[in-house]
Amino acid sequence: MNERQSGPIVWACVLFSTCLLLFLLPKVLWLLVPFLFAMILYYILVPAVARLSLLGLPRDLAAMLVGGIFFILLALVLTYVVNKITMRAGSLQDMLAHYVDGGIRFVRNSMQALEENFPILHKAHASESVDAWMTSNTDNFAQQYVANILVSMAAVLPAVFLTPFLTFFFLRDGRKFKQFLANAVPNAFFEETLFLMHEVDQTARRYFQGLLKLTLIDTIILALGLWSIGISAPFTLALISAILAWVPFVGSVLGCMMVVLVAATDAPDTPLLAYSAIMVFVTVRLLDDFIFMPMTLGRSLHMHPLISVLMIFVGGELAGVPGLMLVLPILGIAMVVGETLGRVITNPRLRARHRHARALRERQVSVDLKG
Repeated sequence: MNERQSGPIVWACVLFSTCLLLFLLPKVLWLLVPFLFAMILYYILVPAVARLSLLGLPRDLAAMLVGGIFFILLALVLTYVVNKITMRAGSLQDMLAHYVDGGIRFVRNSMQALEENFPILHKAHASESVDAWMTSNTDNFAQQYVANILVSMAAVLPAVFLTPFLTFFFLRDGRKFKQFLANAVPNAFFEETLFLMHEVDQTARRYFQGLLKLTLIDTIILALGLWSIGISAPFTLALISAILAWVPFVGSVLGCMMVVLVAATDAPDTPLLAYSAIMVFVTVRLLDDFIFMPMTLGRSLHMHPLISVLMIFVGGELAGVPGLMLVLPILGIAMVVGETLGRVITNPRLRARHRHARALRERQVSVDLKG
């Protein structure tokens, strides 16, 4: 297949449409969150539905069987998690306060060590200034923020309940929706429309499947690294950090802070453990950026690195954290749509075929009107 060439007008339209979608993103976030979860689950479950369809089961029955089994298991897991959170709700504040205190001790000890090695910091009373700032911002931290965390978790529940319905209808009626769109396209552009739909589907499929593969790889590597230096609950920390890494820059910082807090709390008198945790985390992030990500997400979205980095900043500015997460898949799909439409519009043969088809239809419907 020939490589598609896009001109400046097509790329300007692609970037403009991406920015417009990012601007509208916060206004439809209530629907976009379950839609995103449903898309991820769809690309996870659709191979099983296709396999059952090849074995002779009707697609409706295959979708119902696969979706039903998956969501029954998901409901059991959610029930277990909710029960655990409810049982530990009283100790949640104490747990957060415990880890925050461990982080404060780590920062205080680190600043004192720096003052011993750099007299200029001692003269500037750097440790006292940092300690005063942390004390003013972390007093009663758990009491202030636990309620907000629980409210935020409750706000996600509608998305959790809407996701199964969207996923089921994606599995059952995805092909019907594609046929519905294809039937509305003139015959002259039918082949290009099928190609466009296939490319959009494949771009989304590769992105979400690549994201899941990247999350699995990051979780395993980071868990092994944290386990090797003796940090408690390495797999849980690694999984949460890998999921937070879905948000560029911000997620990595939050994940590193979480790992450091746990390490500093596990060994308050051994700052070397926290420094080792930072080194492990940074090493995994470098491996992720230069090896793992090109092997997974890099193969799904074919765009220049400069455009990727700039659009990440644009997504964060226009839509906040959701924009950071979704700017790359939105840009990838906009690229496919824009490049294909640009090729269709600038193809003289396709336009000639469309004009010829319209002329034939007009002659056919008016043949009995001629006297």
